[in-house]
Amino acid sequence: MTIRLYDTSARQIRDFAPLTPGCVSIYLCGATVQAAPHIGHIRSGLNFDILRRWFEYRGYDVTFIRNVTDIDDKIIRKAHEQNRPWWAIGYENERAFNDAYHALGCLPPSYEPRATGHVPEMIEMMRGLIERGHAYEAEGNVYFDVRSLPGYLSLSRQDLDDLRQPSEEGETGKRDPRDFAMWKAAKPGEPSWETPWGRGRPGWHLECSAMAHKYLGSVFDIHGGGIDLIFPHHENEIAQAEGFGDEFARYWLHNAWVTMSGEKMSKSLGNSVLVSEMVKRWRPIVLRYYLGTPHYRSMIEYSEESLREAESAFARIEGFVQRVVEKAGGVVEPADEVPPAFAEAMDDDLGVPQALAVVHTTVRQGNSALAADDKEAAVARLAEVRAMLGVLGLDPLDAGWAGEGDQGEDLHGVVDTLVRMVLDQREAARARKDWATADALRDQLNQSGLVIEDSPQGPRWTLGPR
Repeated sequence: MTIRLYDTSARQIRDFAPLTPGCVSIYLCGATVQAAPHIGHIRSGLNFDILRRWFEYRGYDVTFIRNVTDIDDKIIRKAHEQNRPWWAIGYENERAFNDAYHALGCLPPSYEPRATGHVPEMIEMMRGLIERGHAYEAEGNVYFDVRSLPGYLSLSRQDLDDLRQPSEEGETGKRDPRDFAMWKAAKPGEPSWETPWGRGRPGWHLECSAMAHKYLGSVFDIHGGGIDLIFPHHENEIAQAEGFGDEFARYWLHNAWVTMSGEKMSKSLGNSVLVSEMVKRWRPIVLRYYLGTPHYRSMIEYSEESLREAESAFARIEGFVQRVVEKAGGVVEPADEVPPAFAEAMDDDLGVPQALAVVHTTVRQGNSALAADDKEAAVARLAEVRAMLGVLGLDPLDAGWAGEGDQGEDLHGVVDTLVRMVLDQREAARARKDWATADALRDQLNQSGLVIEDSPQGPRWTLGPR
């Protein structure tokens, strides 16, 4: 068994060999909390949640660090626009991100450090970089000298002569416009911390280098994030870490975007779909299916139609699960091992689409067993399905989905009571052979978006595709 992953730095799929046998260390660039999360933000968390689950299934002890950037230019601008404290903006949106991760079934990280809690580590790293000749102070700012590190731009593979480094207002005193800010001199009305070079605040890139070093050491297994972070963020993280003397990450994994009309989903473009709004319209487990089942390196073009397709596909899985549980007369535990074809797909660069095809094939086999009244085979297939869904975080019988939205559960009970009243009337009509009335009642329920299925245990209802 060998897990193979696409390493952005190598531009190829590589066999994964952990630093410490049986252990995996992962650093994921988490939320910049200037606004509530849209589904594009949460996709990264979902993809790396599945990666983590697969490593754990394979027997690894996983240390998973996901940071929170709670101070940066965007947060400060938002605070000025709303006339609110910067920390209130950050904390409010940090909670919104955590609510979204939880709603979509992401396991909590091993630790989730905030940038503002690690200024001493940032000062230590800047001091070391200045001493080694990789950084310099100018007018209260501290910059990284990109020409001092021969390997700079090895991740994004750009040419230094053609580089255009993003910069913000107030970044004065640079020796070279391509140098980037690690520390920004204090401005009136902005948050600041004391350093040997004067008061100021951290730059975005320094935050992650310092936190990764603190929690995972000078070298760790995997660094992850969205493809938009390759440059400048991850490139500059590497420069700081290597200049400080760290080997840093041995594998770089990047997930693709959720797009809308071909554009990256973002707040600035006004094309974002907030998770808090989506979970009011779609079941969270369906949203997880939609966002988590495409390959992590493939773009997802958002559309209502594709969401409806995801809802229908998951309904077929969930319907099979419910039917076998009824047939078995109780809960069927997940199998100890997933089918070999599923494992092979997951080992091959987290091939979730191919793994999901194995899930659907197993569901079809289970439905055939049900049709043949082969209880033993149906139960065996459900055990396999539950094992596979557990790895994907999509097992509808898992305790984590038991209260899938408290309001939704309460509403489900109300709807169930009302539907049962109509189904009882339909059964009474069938008992007196009033087929016209029975069919009319069923048609009314179907028109309401419900699917009625007659089983040996009596009629049952499920939500149909939208």
